[in-house]
Amino acid sequence: MATPPWIRRTAGVLLGTALTVGSPVTLAEIGDVLETPARETKLADENLLTDLERAGDRLVAVGERGHIIYSDDQGETWRQAEVPVQVTLTGVDFPNATKGWAVGHGGVILHSPDGGESWEKQLDGWEAVEKLAASLEEKIARMKEQIEEAPEEEKADLEWDMEGVQITLENLKADQALGPWKPFLDVAFQNATTGFAIGAYGFVFRTTDGGETWQDWSSNVPNPDGFHLNGLAELTGGALLMVGEAGTMYRSTDEGESWESVQSPYTGSWFHVIATGNVNEAIAFGLRGNTFRTTDMGRSWTAVTDTSDSTLNNGVVNGDGRITLVGNGGAVLVSTNDGESFRPIFRDDREGVLDAEPISDTEMLLIGEGGVKRTDLKGRNL
Repeated sequence: MATPPWIRRTAGVLLGTALTVGSPVTLAEIGDVLETPARETKLADENLLTDLERAGDRLVAVGERGHIIYSDDQGETWRQAEVPVQVTLTGVDFPNATKGWAVGHGGVILHSPDGGESWEKQLDGWEAVEKLAASLEEKIARMKEQIEEAPEEEKADLEWDMEGVQITLENLKADQALGPWKPFLDVAFQNATTGFAIGAYGFVFRTTDGGETWQDWSSNVPNPDGFHLNGLAELTGGALLMVGEAGTMYRSTDEGESWESVQSPYTGSWFHVIATGNVNEAIAFGLRGNTFRTTDMGRSWTAVTDTSDSTLNNGVVNGDGRITLVGNGGAVLVSTNDGESFRPIFRDDREGVLDAEPISDTEMLLIGEGGVKRTDLKGRNL
């Protein structure tokens, strides 16, 4: 049986291209890396890192092989955290200085109660698929009741809808033979108890109790084709925006209880969306540098044309309003006018950059294929 491409990628959509591992991963090996703690290495800050987040004054970064590192001196030195898995981790979020969550391949969700020093597993792909199957079975049962009570002229359409859900369930059960290989790609918490983990093939899970329980939330997002979901952001003002492949965009104005499709200005893949800090404003970006800006929660979008052709992976807003987007080929794009325009540069090493974080009025950290890099605010090495 062919190994699914999401197993073979070390960075998945975050790099915008498949970085193929030398040998296929077997089902047994997937199980192993979900049960085996990450190995300690002095090179963790030099290997592939995929996401960077602040936990109060602390910096926390996640990456391949279950590596999580943290720094209490603005990135001068790094320590490696205790992590119970060896899968590639793709996203991290801290709603406060102590409580944090990280997600990654194998459908894994990790939680830290101590600012990123230690981590525990709250969910993995084995349990995630079981939860998803159970929710689909419940949905089919409800649809059968609805069909029985519906007028005769409505039954055919309802039966058609139910057949689609049944096919999804059948495909899901067939996928279970491959094991827990579907990755989560982003995690975002609105506060210390409520958050979302999203990912491949329409994976959406929600918690309202700090991760004590995770609920499959996929059926609340109108994503019948199961497109990959890559990025999620909370806008100033409270709205949530979620983006993914094939131009998919979704908005929630009730704290994630329900979601609606947003008319996308672009049909290619979005890799992330970030809030600018202004009310209802956000910037979405992705494949080949396509970048769009909204000032009304995604109801309308304006193209940002002076970016680059490089795939963009992530971004950050400085305290002074400066916006930095980063991407493949060493791309670093800076805006000082709320994202209306950007000035791109390309780093000499041309290594893919996956996230950035300002550490002073003149310096920032970049992470990506080459680990951690200390730069000026334009992305140039110091």
